[in-house]
Amino acid sequence: MTAPHAAADPLLVETVGRLLGAAASFEAVEQAEADGWCAPAWDALAEAGFAWISLPESAGGSGGTLTDALAVVRAVGAHAAPVPVAETGVLAGWLAVAAGLALPDGPATVVPGDVILRIEGGRLRGEAVVAWAARASRVLALVDGPDGLSVVSAAPAVLDVTRRTNLAGEPRDLVRFDVAVSDVELAPAPADLDRDQLLRRGALTRIVLSAGALEAMSQLSVDYTHQRRQFGRPVAAFQAVQQHLVTAAQCAVRASMAADLATRAVAAGDGAFEVAAARVVVDEAAVLGTRAAHQAHGAMGVTREYPLHHLSRRLWAWRHEHGPAARWRRQLGAQVVAGGADALFPTLTG
Repeated sequence: MTAPHAAADPLLVETVGRLLGAAASFEAVEQAEADGWCAPAWDALAEAGFAWISLPESAGGSGGTLTDALAVVRAVGAHAAPVPVAETGVLAGWLAVAAGLALPDGPATVVPGDVILRIEGGRLRGEAVVAWAARASRVLALVDGPDGLSVVSAAPAVLDVTRRTNLAGEPRDLVRFDVAVSDVELAPAPADLDRDQLLRRGALTRIVLSAGALEAMSQLSVDYTHQRRQFGRPVAAFQAVQQHLVTAAQCAVRASMAADLATRAVAAGDGAFEVAAARVVVDEAAVLGTRAAHQAHGAMGVTREYPLHHLSRRLWAWRHEHGPAARWRRQLGAQVVAGGADALFPTLTG
């Protein structure tokens, strides 16, 4: 359901798409919302090593590039697969490797970069909403301590985890940290790693997931409106429906381009401007694209037995994770203002 993008290996994209097409079926996604876990999809991805792409083989990862890893993440979004692939490799695994901590051998997750945890009096304290915390083998976080930033890796068993879900029914657990430092793994954060970088990387995963979901939503709308007939012809033949299809396709393309540019920028270096811009573009695309897709589907789009809601509910949930769009709009504006009037045109066109 996804097309090759950025510089990802087309064979990788095809393989992951075929795998998820079988493992993340409509029935499997529905069951995962009730169970809080999709074993068929996770087991298939983990067995193939796809959850640890971009992490060095010397650390226990699967090798490959960040672009390859995000191609897998985009496929997860396109298939609405309820699995913590973005959290396990691109976020938690990356954080563990950067700090020299052991790479978790199962699903892992991370506390978002805009959450402040502190080490005080020999204890780690704070709370956060964490994706898939109850199902993770380790929860990683950046924490403030007497000696500066550190990376912590904790087993969920030593934390207070209250199970919750987001709008899409995916686990977003409330985690309360009040644990002795001796009960967690702790390492100093590298000098070039900070909260902004972690938050930016988290936002990038939501950009890419959303791009995949919007592409799939657009194609689902095209397929449905060509199959559904009214007054003796496909509803896609009606001008009003065609306008909805065009809007959904435009949103998918905008999101795809923004995701590609942000992926290239982060893979090459900082990517602060590109991620902020992509977050804003994809947020708008999610709003307009889901509206158009549901309009094209009519009443069928809001039924439980039809898969559109698997995509649209995730898109609206992901909009608010790792910093809402309003935060990234402010950051984008601040960067443009700081550059001055003479740099505005080169910034926007470069």
